Amino acid sequence: MEVKNINDILLAENPVLSQMGVYDHEQLVFCNDNETGLKAIIGIHNTVLGPSLGGTRLWKYNNEMEAIRDVLRLSRGMTYKAAVAGLNLGGGKAVIIGDSKKDKNEKFMRRFGQFVNSLGGKYITAEDVGIGTQDMEWVSRETKFVTGLPGKSGDPSPVTAFGVYNAMKASAKERWGSDSLSGKKVMVQGIGHVGEHLVKFLTEEGALVSIADINEDRLKVIAAEYKSTVVALDKVYDVDMDIYAPCALGATVNDNTLERLKCSVICGAANNQLADEKVHGEAVMKRGIVYAPDYVVNAGGLINVSTEISGLTQQEAMKLAGDIYNTTLNIFKIAKTENIPTYAAANKIAETRIEKAKAKK
Repeated sequence: MEVKNINDILLAENPVLSQMGVYDHEQLVFCNDNETGLKAIIGIHNTVLGPSLGGTRLWKYNNEMEAIRDVLRLSRGMTYKAAVAGLNLGGGKAVIIGDSKKDKNEKFMRRFGQFVNSLGGKYITAEDVGIGTQDMEWVSRETKFVTGLPGKSGDPSPVTAFGVYNAMKASAKERWGSDSLSGKKVMVQGIGHVGEHLVKFLTEEGALVSIADINEDRLKVIAAEYKSTVVALDKVYDVDMDIYAPCALGATVNDNTLERLKCSVICGAANNQLADEKVHGEAVMKRGIVYAPDYVVNAGGLINVSTEISGLTQQEAMKLAGDIYNTTLNIFKIAKTENIPTYAAANKIAETRIEKAKAKK
């Protein structure tokens, strides 16, 4: 009888472990509570630079494997985001499987807080999609490892949007030789808190803004306030645009959309915009589209909540978010010099910083 290596057996029976190994994740924590109905996953990618910090997302995933893939990708993105932004933090993320409109309540969120607390500070949580300030207040009653609370760093959306806006100006400079966005046609997909602030910044500079979102009532309000053009969700990729700004969920840059996108720049707040980092990062490069790596672009939110740990002021956080302009230009410079996609240039900066920190330990 053949005796198999125990590691081979584990990998064969637990594809989750092999997925964790792809990007060298440290830990994946599964949280279940039958009483409240809580089903959550906490992903800790890397803690070399410091404790992992990342928001909690509540989403109605189609299945558990989809949730696992999401938390793995998101937590890795947080590691790279913190590293490139120069923060002494690692990357983590949490996802809760459920419907944000009907599943969450105080008991539900406090139970999640207990799971976060059990990690002893290795993971620090914050808001993300489907989670609001009240939810984080409930979590904070069970753990001190939470950021972004009212009266502290507060809503990270304005700082995130300011970072995206500056990255977009840097992208414009790379593509057209000027960082002015006046007259540029920008398609903003997703007008949540970050998307709305971005629309405000763009409108104030004179950009011609189109907007799309699943919330039709919100679309009407934002369109009226900022004189934006409403676009149907199924027409987003066919709009005549200079800049595509994905600000909702990820993977919107894929085989299908790249055949339809009419843009010169991709720069938005969404995480994991490239459906496949390598495939679509190279495809964007071949098409001559300037792509500003998402985790660099949207680092303002992390910078904002990190002030509760670092002691920086809100003004200092806005300044750091403004510095995303120069970081983005530097990434474009490296990509051009080494003839590599921009995502690879950003990854190189992050990985170099992590390796240097690891070597010192």
